[in-house]
Amino acid sequence: MARLITVAALQTAFTEDLPTNLARVTALVREAASQGAQVVLPSELFEGPYFCRLEKDEFFDLAKPVADNPTIEYFQLLAAELEVVIPVSFFERSGQTYYNSIAIIDADGKLLGTYRKSHIPDGPGYEEKFYFRPGNTGFKVWKTRYGTIGVGICWDQWFPECARAMALMGAEVLFYPTAIGTEPETPELDTKDLWQRAMVGHAVSNVIPVVAANRIGTEGDQTFYGHSFIASQRGDKVAELGSGATGVIVATFDLDEVRRNRASFGFFRDRRPDLYGILLTEDGQPP
Repeated sequence: MARLITVAALQTAFTEDLPTNLARVTALVREAASQGAQVVLPSELFEGPYFCRLEKDEFFDLAKPVADNPTIEYFQLLAAELEVVIPVSFFERSGQTYYNSIAIIDADGKLLGTYRKSHIPDGPGYEEKFYFRPGNTGFKVWKTRYGTIGVGICWDQWFPECARAMALMGAEVLFYPTAIGTEPETPELDTKDLWQRAMVGHAVSNVIPVVAANRIGTEGDQTFYGHSFIASQRGDKVAELGSGATGVIVATFDLDEVRRNRASFGFFRDRRPDLYGILLTEDGQPP
């Protein structure tokens, strides 16, 4: 019997009002579940606007610990009700330290654990290093009711090492919640195609489906360009939303077929870890 998994990506705009944002995501989660989705991915930091556009100390008040986190608890109840897996992006406070984190909620509502974003961008419109410490969890995969998933967060998706590590750890599908759009200081630069190609490359090189969920809407001088998509293990985009569309995309994969495809391509058979030590250096030079 085939091992099928049905995955979904959500796309919407967000406001300053948390209850409104939770209602929007909830409606889309329910829509995805009604279409048979088993793992449902909202976009990055969906509790409000993408506050990292600016450096303002008052935004640290948005962070909350994992324990007794009302948003996580809310989606635990929703996940259990609908029997879906939901990776929940949130701004985490841990003592005096702050992280861009994801809480993985299984289909029974159980919190499987958290992953802290490893790669933290810093540039106009994406001032994340002001807020977030680089994650200390290492890359992780999660054995959910429906399959083993790997989750990276936004900037992580540009790094092939992140995708390869999760695939080596046994991930069967990769998920990337995202907040990406225009570049305030170079408005002529449209990174949408580059963004998609990078993740399609992960799909091909690791022979694994990839799911990416972006936000839409204009916030200040920044417009988030959407184009959330799902790619197959062969790199084909099997579902995609437009630049301004609110909605859900869904796709189903046979995990046994994906495993066979991965084995037959030979990428993991022919890897040469003994030659990759240079990847452990910062500048390509031996110490």
